[in-house]
Amino acid sequence: MEDLKTPGWWLGIGLALFVSIAAGYVAQWFGVTVLGFVKSPVSAIMMAIVLGMIVANTLRLPESLQPGLMFCTSAVLRVGIMLLGIRLSLTGAGQFTLVALPFVIAAIAIGLITVGLLGRYMGLSKQLSGLIAVGTSICGCTAIVATAPLIKANESEVSYAVACVTVFGLAAMFFYPVLAHQVFATQPELAGLFLGTSIHETAQVAGAGMMYEAQYNAPVALDIATVTKLVRNLCMIAVIPLVGILYGAERAAGDTKRINFLAMIPWFIVGFALMSAIRTVGDLGDRPFGVLDPAQWREIVLIIRDAAERCLLVAMAAVGLTSMFAGIIKIGMRPFVLGLFAALLIGGVSFMLISLFAADLIELLI
Repeated sequence: MEDLKTPGWWLGIGLALFVSIAAGYVAQWFGVTVLGFVKSPVSAIMMAIVLGMIVANTLRLPESLQPGLMFCTSAVLRVGIMLLGIRLSLTGAGQFTLVALPFVIAAIAIGLITVGLLGRYMGLSKQLSGLIAVGTSICGCTAIVATAPLIKANESEVSYAVACVTVFGLAAMFFYPVLAHQVFATQPELAGLFLGTSIHETAQVAGAGMMYEAQYNAPVALDIATVTKLVRNLCMIAVIPLVGILYGAERAAGDTKRINFLAMIPWFIVGFALMSAIRTVGDLGDRPFGVLDPAQWREIVLIIRDAAERCLLVAMAAVGLTSMFAGIIKIGMRPFVLGLFAALLIGGVSFMLISLFAADLIELLI
């Protein structure tokens, strides 16, 4: 709470907010004036990240801004994802969860085993290999930070793993929506499933889903991408203890540290389900909650949806403002190669399985 009292904290949030607002205008100007389209094909989300990266890598931002920027990439992002739950009823969210689960499990299993084995073959430490594997397969930096103490990874190994996940996740966030549309142009639900299973970080999945929605007018892609990523996040509860067994260092005698499974359940997943429940109850009957008329309820839903998208736009601007190109140089070649292989493996496995089986599964369950 100390950060709340510092001017830098507020300035960091203000900078992210400013970049997010500017991104909307720049995206519109670039698409209409420069490219000549009647409606800009450039999404504000993409422009927010690009503008943020330009600012971060051309200006020396004061360190005092970092707490405010990190607040946007964590708390503001999670509030935005939670509010996205208003877009789906519990029935819709449950159906998407059932569709996503087998693809998530397959991608995680293949990623953990293959990446770990290759990392050890390349001479990397067991801990670093495990961190890259779990960060790529499950949920990026959150999984890395949760796993590191369990397998006794040192600070440099954590930094390398985080850098790999950040670099390749950002690349996937820009490239995968285009790829998904090329392959699944008439099936946006498959595109959303691909984005949710193949991109590392929660913020990156949200960004890619919003880009796809804005570029191709396919809100279902964002919905299923979000649900799929939340399913991956929940898999931490089962997978991280397994990673501790596979990649952990030998424990010292008397080391009986227990895993806090409850702490692994992100609060925004609970919030997402709660917002879906509110939407479900509100859509029942002719008079939502017994006091609203349908027009008022639709307006409330629209306001919450707009607030969610604004939160995510601010968070994406902060992601850009905290993405430093210098981090790529610090990774080193072998971790970089392993991170690239891991990203391509998860993307390739997801793409193949979804292409082969997802359409039939969706037809069966939805």
